[in-house]
Amino acid sequence: MRARNTLSCLLAAASFCALAGAARAQQKPYVINVNKDRLLKAQNEPQNWLMMNGDYGSQRYSKLTQINRDNVKNLRLVWALALGGMQDIGQNGPENEVNPLIDNGFMYTIDGWGTVYKIDARNPTKGEFVWTSDSGVSHEGLTPQTRGIALLNDKVYANLPDGRVIALNRDTGEIVWDKQVAKTNEFGSRERFLAAPMAVDDKILVANGAGDGATRGWVAALDASTGAELWRWYVVPKPGDPGSETWKDKTNAWKTGGGGIWQTGSYDPETRSSIWGTGNPVPIYDPQARPGDNLYTDSVVSLNIDTGKLNWYYQYLPNDSWDYDEIGIHMLYNAKINGQDRKVVAHFGRNGFFYTLDRVNGSFIEGQQYVNDLNWTKGLDPKTGKPVEYDTSLDVQKYQPEARALRGDADKRTCPTWHGGVAHQPVAYNPIKQIAYGVGAEGCFSQNGAEVRYKSPGGGLDPKKSDPRHFSSDLYYGAITAFDVVNNKVLAKAITEIELRSGATDTAGGVVFTGLQDGAFVAYDDEKLEELYHINLGTPLKGAPVTYSIGPKQFVALQTSGRHLHPVKYDNLENSSYLFVFALN
Repeated sequence: MRARNTLSCLLAAASFCALAGAARAQQKPYVINVNKDRLLKAQNEPQNWLMMNGDYGSQRYSKLTQINRDNVKNLRLVWALALGGMQDIGQNGPENEVNPLIDNGFMYTIDGWGTVYKIDARNPTKGEFVWTSDSGVSHEGLTPQTRGIALLNDKVYANLPDGRVIALNRDTGEIVWDKQVAKTNEFGSRERFLAAPMAVDDKILVANGAGDGATRGWVAALDASTGAELWRWYVVPKPGDPGSETWKDKTNAWKTGGGGIWQTGSYDPETRSSIWGTGNPVPIYDPQARPGDNLYTDSVVSLNIDTGKLNWYYQYLPNDSWDYDEIGIHMLYNAKINGQDRKVVAHFGRNGFFYTLDRVNGSFIEGQQYVNDLNWTKGLDPKTGKPVEYDTSLDVQKYQPEARALRGDADKRTCPTWHGGVAHQPVAYNPIKQIAYGVGAEGCFSQNGAEVRYKSPGGGLDPKKSDPRHFSSDLYYGAITAFDVVNNKVLAKAITEIELRSGATDTAGGVVFTGLQDGAFVAYDDEKLEELYHINLGTPLKGAPVTYSIGPKQFVALQTSGRHLHPVKYDNLENSSYLFVFALN
């Protein structure tokens, strides 16, 4: 590890003050610590962006209004700063869907290899490094990947590609503690962090996302002061645990059962519950290898933050075979649904439905299709929210047979694509207009039915002895969807030629921001989804935009990353690691 202080006191007192004094004079006094109370009330600090998804409800909504529908066309680039993290990545770039955090004029962010940066952003025309902290991740055998960091008190917390979790002093960049939390299982599969850490109370919550890599997903709580592990909850239960009866195979499929967690959870302080979406079961496309509902995969789970005990769960899709893992954001808000005031958990399902659940007990309230093309089910049961074809007497579900390839079947076409509708991309929610925004990919895909075999009854997947799987995509494009959560319907939809791997951020100015893989940074009217602003930055965009203010001036920040691993268009762009900042003329 190394930490480099790059701003001297003399510089801050002289040239910097001349540039930024006017803006600083209109700021509130600088608060040193991002304490528990500030995180609980994050929406009351629109000048800052203190959590990856904006607040504990994962709403990604800003009360700032200086940039609005009428003037957003006047946005311009005011400064940019090159970061690291693009070394040794090959042709396809890493999945670095990350945005900076901002606390009273200072930015904190991370790159794919786990280097953390503190940036002085108070100068309206230039960002400058305060420190850069290299965590010492080896580039051998690893992929650079991150979805962000967390702030709590006087520390910055980061998950690293090699399975470590670190806490850094926010003033110096020095590592305070360093813990190896994600490890390798008995079959040689490596656990990995995909979701950003989340600071809750006096704990740092982290999650294993390598479900597709034949590990078991989990959420763990670490002591924020020391890094000591306090509890761990596994998505796939071991034999004898509640839910294990839903794994009816005789090959110990639970050991490599998946359920990875790709996105940071939400938090309900009233019930001290953390709410997470879980990934698909493994083997991904062979449900006959793991008969049963396969709890708690493809679910939303509520965990007690003090004990790690499961409060409740809701499974969207039992016995999945399409990679419809529900690892996406779960928004928390209050709304009047069907004439009743409800405390809600809402989710753009990867399977193509928008779900509204009760966040106190996880019960189903209502659901509605939001993607254009969907054929794997004829709909949702209005009482349970399960697919109407779901049959509790079956160990292997049939759903719509023409869209579900089982062992020995030729190609069958399924909609939506396994990449969407909305997967891990951060979503947004406007609590005033009660509109939710999801960005993702739409279309369909085809695959055959291929048997996956195990090494022995003791477990372990055997790719060499498994049948070959082949697949293809069609009708593949991007979409941003505005969903009316009160009337349970799609309000507007904007189609993009290329899939959206970024995320959405909405503002009180009536503007929703996002980015595209072809390099486009775009702003839309947040009711009609009419395009209001478009600039191409010439590099793939997969991190969601954030907005903040310095004194009276509002800014929008966007961090670049690599391409997606399955590019279908725009293959000629180069990866980059840049931070772009925009403001009005």
